[in-house]
Amino acid sequence: MTERISDAEHAVMEVLWERSPLSAQEVAERVAPERDWSANTVKTLLGRLLAKNIIAHEEEGRRYLYRPLVQRGDYVAGESRRLMDRLFGGKLTPLVAHLAERDALTDQDISEIEALLKDLKQ
Repeated sequence: MTERISDAEHAVMEVLWERSPLSAQEVAERVAPERDWSANTVKTLLGRLLAKNIIAHEEEGRRYLYRPLVQRGDYVAGESRRLMDRLFGGKLTPLVAHLAERDALTDQDISEIEALLKDLKQ
């Protein structure tokens, strides 16, 4: 995925990753209630995502059903890589060190990282 998506577009994508295909109205009903988006707002965001070739649509009667073309895992991997490249020279260790120095890692986080590293070494 080469196109970046906005926070608002990401909210729509989360709905589509959870369940698809969906109509614009169904997406609007599933987007976080605090956003208080109309169906027209969601249609605008869906149009942007279509233009970026991140979702596809198919006609069903008088409505369109939307589905993602990009898997959530692929999106997360790309965004994670961009973050590491932009802020930490493409290296994971400085990112983890930064989180640890800012007390953002709980004991549970550290245990999970240790277990992950142990599994990766095997």
